[in-house]
Amino acid sequence: MTTMVIVGAGRGLGAASARQFGSDGFDVALVARDQDRLDALAAALDQDGVHAQGFAADVLDPDALGAALDAAASALGPIEVLQYSPAPHRDFMRPLLETTAADFAGPLRFSLCGAVTAVHAVLPDMRFLGRGTILFVGGGSAVRPLPARAGTSVAYAAQSAYARMLHDTLAGEDIHVAQLIVPGVIAAGHPRHDPAALAGVLWAMHRERTEFRHFAGVLVGEA
Repeated sequence: MTTMVIVGAGRGLGAASARQFGSDGFDVALVARDQDRLDALAAALDQDGVHAQGFAADVLDPDALGAALDAAASALGPIEVLQYSPAPHRDFMRPLLETTAADFAGPLRFSLCGAVTAVHAVLPDMRFLGRGTILFVGGGSAVRPLPARAGTSVAYAAQSAYARMLHDTLAGEDIHVAQLIVPGVIAAGHPRHDPAALAGVLWAMHRERTEFRHFAGVLVGEA
């Protein structure tokens, strides 16, 4: 049995991804800051037949994040799939001219450094298995920066560049790295941005292992 780990697990996309991958036999490790909420989510998933367990860590704390991922692998089995999808803090979304050099540190630690920590923690398991999937979920500002959300725009762009380099570097090891761009908000009932619909896209990305970048919708001007 192998494990999927969701960094940034919550009741929306995280829960939907856990159900999608768990229904195919994956054990699911849930990583977020609040252990009580993780335990409640794991209990809800258990009622749906998904074996899940929560491991509390803040992505801004690399030691805690690495320890949580190590604990997940020890408890549930080797990690085959990583989904990195924590929702950015509101204070990362300041207008460009109100964003100082110091203000970029938090978003970059969150979206880039946290991602690097997670990847380095799971790569040994993927190499041991001889396969793996790393899925990054980001907003539209990853490809079209928004001056009203300067911090996340720069941080998502940095994460996107890192993920693209991983895609090229790890392809020869049968470790597929892909990015899902979700323009706008994740919203229940939306035909393309509903959590269950997005989880289905992530599942297809894992199974089909084709191109690097996928869109949940069409960005203005992209069509």
